[in-house]
Amino acid sequence: MTSATLIDATRMTTGLDVTASGDLDPQLAPFRERLSWALYDFANTVFSMNITTLYFSAWLVADLGHSNTLYASVNGIASALVVVAIPIFGAISDATQQRKPWVVGFTLIACIATIVVAALGQFGLPLVGEGVTGVTSSSSGFANQSLALFGVLTAFTLANYAYQGAQPFYNAMMPELTPVDHRGRLSGMGAALGYVGSITGVILTFPFFTGQMPIIGAVPEKVVSALRSVVPFTTHGGRVSTFVPTALLFLLFSIPLFLFCRDHNVVHGKKRIAWMDAFGDVRNTVREARRYPGTLRFILTSFLYQDAMGTIIANMALYAIFAMGFVKGSEATLFVILTVPAVIGSYIIGRIVDRFGPKKTLSGVLGCWIVLLLAMIVAPSKSSFWIVGALIGLIYGGVSTAERPLLQSLVPDVEAGRFFSLMVLSSRAAAVVGPFIWAFAVDGLKPSMGTGIAYRAGVLTVAIGMALALWMLSGVPDNFSRTASRK
Repeated sequence: MTSATLIDATRMTTGLDVTASGDLDPQLAPFRERLSWALYDFANTVFSMNITTLYFSAWLVADLGHSNTLYASVNGIASALVVVAIPIFGAISDATQQRKPWVVGFTLIACIATIVVAALGQFGLPLVGEGVTGVTSSSSGFANQSLALFGVLTAFTLANYAYQGAQPFYNAMMPELTPVDHRGRLSGMGAALGYVGSITGVILTFPFFTGQMPIIGAVPEKVVSALRSVVPFTTHGGRVSTFVPTALLFLLFSIPLFLFCRDHNVVHGKKRIAWMDAFGDVRNTVREARRYPGTLRFILTSFLYQDAMGTIIANMALYAIFAMGFVKGSEATLFVILTVPAVIGSYIIGRIVDRFGPKKTLSGVLGCWIVLLLAMIVAPSKSSFWIVGALIGLIYGGVSTAERPLLQSLVPDVEAGRFFSLMVLSSRAAAVVGPFIWAFAVDGLKPSMGTGIAYRAGVLTVAIGMALALWMLSGVPDNFSRTASRK
């Protein structure tokens, strides 16, 4: 289906104002619907922080004793599934202008698969590791631990894939909820709630892990026992006991979107999806991106800055330990504290997007990243590191806040699903490439230059990536004056 056909279909079936370029210009949706959409950012970052960042990898590698290669492999499989499937789903979604069913379906799959991980982890694998209590033997009663491990890895891969799979459809819902000149603040609201979700997810699940709260300390034993008696597969504590609470929180805060958001521009009367056309559309999306000046360049730009951001955040705790001398085991507290400024920064940057436009805002954010990464390299003390880290937290949400409106300023809204899918693919590829570049720099220099210099060299590779992203972004058109004239 061509852009013109999609535009005509949207006008005829919904009565909404659609510009000649394909941009939706709806009335501002009710606050309840906008808040429900933004709360999904809260929900999915609970999953992202707890499962993909903090707990699962440490449980698999540190507690169960499996290799980093095994963890990297299952992450790679999830990313490969995204690469293969999500563009196809995006093309189908654009053909029908239905986004919500995909978000709901993927979310339910992610939650169910996470619970399966917890169940197999409790009953099929040894209950060992930090925080585990009340276990008389480290052996499992499951007949075949290899089969249980295979089930855990399969369920984690499915959960990770489904979590990632919901993102492009969720992003593509935003143009239907707000006029162009309000998108920055709605995007900022979502990003800010996302960082609140990160903090909340760690705080609410940590008692299931160790019986303590980050920063605060021990939780009364009666309270911990009561929580573990109510929530299944958490009886013995440890990292495996955080999985079900995470799934429940993900589901709970997704319910407002399930109930109160809707697809406003559904193409009615289309009974059959042309599957082969959808496969062909995946191949054509990159080629068609050339019709919209700057789109392909921006997607490549997003690869560079997502690569840099993902790498530094994934290795921030290691940098604090090995380059700055922080005490090991403080990763959860570190992430909680550094996430707080991101909540404030995301909202502020959302307002800046609406005032100055997404391109100028994103350029400023990337420039700040470069300065702060260089400051991290030369930071002489733990106190200065915390200051730099807090400033990074302040601008961290600026990327997601500005990039969604920027992409939407480059392509017609009725085709947003496919191009958001391309950006997801870009970020998934970046999630593979960045850590290898970091590891090459750090591991290659450590024997000859020492640990501190090696880790600082790793940060330098990230700063170079950000500088390249800023250079690439300079060639992307700034369409803000065209699309955001309303005051």
